[in-house]
Amino acid sequence: MDLGYTDEQKAFRDEVRAFLNDKLPKRLSDKVAGGKRLTKEDYEDWHAILNDRGWLGVNWPKEHGGTGWDAVQRHIFEEETTKAHAPRIVPFGLAMLGPVLMAFGSDAQKAHYLPRILNGDDWWCQGYSEPGAGSDLANVQTMAVRDGDDYIVNGQKTWTTLGQHANWIFCLVRTSKEGKRQEGISFLLIDMNTPGIEVRPIVLIDGEPEVNEVWFKDVRVPVGNLVGEENKGWTYAKYLLTHERTNIAGVGFARAGLSALKRIAGGQMEHGKPLIENPFFAAKVAQVEIDLMAMATTNLRTISAAAEGQAPGAESSMLKVKGTIIRQEINALTKQAVGPFAAPFISEALDEGSNVEPVGPDAAMPATQAYFNNRKLSIYGGSNEVQRAIISKTILEL
Repeated sequence: MDLGYTDEQKAFRDEVRAFLNDKLPKRLSDKVAGGKRLTKEDYEDWHAILNDRGWLGVNWPKEHGGTGWDAVQRHIFEEETTKAHAPRIVPFGLAMLGPVLMAFGSDAQKAHYLPRILNGDDWWCQGYSEPGAGSDLANVQTMAVRDGDDYIVNGQKTWTTLGQHANWIFCLVRTSKEGKRQEGISFLLIDMNTPGIEVRPIVLIDGEPEVNEVWFKDVRVPVGNLVGEENKGWTYAKYLLTHERTNIAGVGFARAGLSALKRIAGGQMEHGKPLIENPFFAAKVAQVEIDLMAMATTNLRTISAAAEGQAPGAESSMLKVKGTIIRQEINALTKQAVGPFAAPFISEALDEGSNVEPVGPDAAMPATQAYFNNRKLSIYGGSNEVQRAIISKTILEL
């Protein structure tokens, strides 16, 4: 296994850099670099730019309008876009639903939904988690009862990220209570404008309503919106989560965060010297950088294996645990670096066009916002506790 880059891969990296230099709007990169909140329109603008280049469906085959890139090319693209402070690609339609439809959807579903994901006609959100079914996803209780040519859906989803922007939601619903819990789950596509759906925002600790509750009351969904077979949704859900967790280590985000940490600590003075020269603080930064380098190497091993056709296994769980720990440590050190200016957090100062005067250096409020918001990293995508259980069972055979 060669962990170095080939000449072709280096040339591809140069191509990505040239594209970003030419096409990434400065207003977007400035907002990302400055920790400002992105609007729905910001994401849509960046998606459209990528789609025009044919680079939006980064994990899609060419036959469906994607890039056809291999795992290494996707890794390079993620590294370079993060380094350039490009907005992230919203994953729900592109990285999650798209692969499920390609693998299990009907020809009619592929023909209808896949082009609309790419051209921005549909904004999808994920209806998995419920108050009693988060990491224990098999415990979903939202019911879908067959009534002629429709299902009637009742229940609640929660932690629905960016659901306030979505016009469609893909949901795990319970269509049978017989047998094992996993055997009675189905995968439904639901129009968010259907009568009986209510979206209630959940304001997070950083002041942003990033996630939502979605309530269903006697919502009629055509049977044609069922993906695959009834009661086989657990299989499709696991397939989706494999795609969700493949790049969950967040190496690019961690590197960008570490670079910002060093810059901030180099500008903050303590006893007449830059904070980064404090031996105790510098040791913490060095340790997290060592951990990041080790994780990045493990990530490359996993990517190399994926490029050879091997499916990611428990390695994804290892990367998820270590990646989230590293990113949270970087957030904590950055918050520590801005010192007392991290305390007076004013959420509105991060909104575009806000007239609120920030307190302290420009880096202070984004540092606090990232610290607050990224507490979720060790929970979503399967909590770190669940991932450790997977590691202990599949690798350590405990």
